[in-house]
Amino acid sequence: MVVVADSSIVDGASGSRPSTPLLVPSKKRKVASTNPEASPAPNDPNNPSTAANVALPTRNDFLSRPRLTISRLPIFTDTSVTYHTTEQLVMNRMAFRYAPAGVSPPGSVLPCRTIESLPTSYRVSWEDRSSFVKVTPDGLGLIGERGFRSARCNAPIREGKWYMEVRIENGGGDRSTYAPDINMRQGSHVRLGWARREAPLNGPVGLDAYSYGYRDSNGDKVYLSRPRPYGRSFRSGDVIGMYISLPPRCKPDPRDNHDPAHMRRERIPIEFKGQEYFESLEYPQSKEMIALMDFSNKSSNTASLPSASSNKKAASTKNLPERGARPGQVPEAPILRPLPTLPDSHIAFFVNGECQGIAFEDLFDYLPLRTTPASRKKEKDKKRAREGAPQEHKENPFDDGTLGYYPVISLFNYARVRLNPGPDFDFPPPPDIDSVLKGTDHNVNQAQTWRPICERYPEFMKEQWDLDDQEEAEAVLDAAKRAEVEKIEAQKKAQRDKSRQQTEARKRAKKNPELRGSSVVSAHGSTAEPAAPSDDRLESSVLIASTSQATERGMDHIHSPAPTAASSGDFNHVPEAESGYNSEVIEGDGEEEQHDGFAGDVDHHDDDDDDDDEVFREAVSPYRKPRMQNNSSTIMDIDLEDLL
Repeated sequence: MVVVADSSIVDGASGSRPSTPLLVPSKKRKVASTNPEASPAPNDPNNPSTAANVALPTRNDFLSRPRLTISRLPIFTDTSVTYHTTEQLVMNRMAFRYAPAGVSPPGSVLPCRTIESLPTSYRVSWEDRSSFVKVTPDGLGLIGERGFRSARCNAPIREGKWYMEVRIENGGGDRSTYAPDINMRQGSHVRLGWARREAPLNGPVGLDAYSYGYRDSNGDKVYLSRPRPYGRSFRSGDVIGMYISLPPRCKPDPRDNHDPAHMRRERIPIEFKGQEYFESLEYPQSKEMIALMDFSNKSSNTASLPSASSNKKAASTKNLPERGARPGQVPEAPILRPLPTLPDSHIAFFVNGECQGIAFEDLFDYLPLRTTPASRKKEKDKKRAREGAPQEHKENPFDDGTLGYYPVISLFNYARVRLNPGPDFDFPPPPDIDSVLKGTDHNVNQAQTWRPICERYPEFMKEQWDLDDQEEAEAVLDAAKRAEVEKIEAQKKAQRDKSRQQTEARKRAKKNPELRGSSVVSAHGSTAEPAAPSDDRLESSVLIASTSQATERGMDHIHSPAPTAASSGDFNHVPEAESGYNSEVIEGDGEEEQHDGFAGDVDHHDDDDDDDDEVFREAVSPYRKPRMQNNSSTIMDIDLEDLL
């Protein structure tokens, strides 16, 4: 392990990293490409310099990269200022989320793993905050700018009872000493609370249904942007305690493949300015949660209703019915899924150690809503269309391990705060906070039922690393299955190629019978070319040729050259008067004699041709083969010597 100058930890033989050139994202993303490619996230049009984030290939060119266990970013070089902007970091924006990543060890199937960033403790997240919120190098001090902007901490609360403190350094309407304009009409303000991942960061906590807030000006609690009386106000110098209690996390149903409690991560490794990150699509806000923002409880699609008729209309307006709606027809309200809640869950706040009571209870479940069959079919069609296409993001209908409730700090007009995750608090709460909230008797010497939120960070990182190991094991199994499938496909392809070649060979042989006949002669190993028959032996040559063809075809369906009444070629049942070429089998010494006029022609050969006849007989001797006809003991052998 070598510590480098930028406080990053490198696991490898070399602690130096090769310089990374400026990478320009390509317009198309091809997974098989060896060059870095642009991430699927759109670039910020207001900041063209953020176009340096590129998608990493699967396992290509990772040997030249150091294996980091700690992210090298952010780097705080200017020590003259207290609060920093960390511009070199990639930050969550435009519905995309980022987490530090490092190259996996050699032999791993997956290219990257989850790593930490300094300091390795509970603090505000470097990536999960508005770019208008500046931070201190320890991640505990924050300052805002004009307008409400928010920041989340770096680990969610998923179950259990947790407590933390926030000191207000500038807030409650006081003028901030860090404000560039001392004549601002309004002072600094702070809102504190708890929010889910879907809550926006460009507004205050309590803006929508995904967050619960507590405001400083009058002590109201805020949910769905609706303030309600709650506790006392707070201002600069006060310490606010934040407490949350969640029930045990529900276990996924192994028989239900669509249970949102199943763990699954959808993320792509990318590179941004020399540092690897995991890029994932942020969970979208559901229409059911958005519908809670409707103050009048009216249908959200009232704009599509036909307006009342009027006698006076503009000259350019045509009296046409509204498209898709009939006069007097009321559109059907959309079918909304039920919103599950977490039983016995609640949030409470303390001001300088004084309990303000329960602010919110029966919080909404942080898991995504269950998908409908129609949405699953649509996603299946998209997946089928994506097969073979470049890698791209898709919505995750399951829990990815980062869902939960995060502490959120919202700052307005250069407000400043400092976090205290524990374990040493300025105003320690009672050992059993729930008994105080419910007004039941409690013992001062009772064991502590809550935990300081500083203990949550190592638990969260262990959960992420366990998921890394689980995904690596699944990737190994998937790779083995793919290799087996590819092997089977290769065998099938080889068999298909062999069958195609055999079929083509049979077709060629069928189209070219002369080539087939020549192959028969070569198959019998003929080395001596027979002498050309003379004119007086023309009929003998014809008989020899027909005999050779009969030998090749098994003499099953070869007919006599002369026209006969029998066409079956059954030599055991051929009539004697069918042709002059028919032969008769004579039992005796095993040889066959010809009892027709052809034998007499052979006896009239000259003695000078005996030598040539001997050579000719030796050349055609391979065609003299016995033949079993219809499994009988009768043997037919054409004696070429007698024929000649």
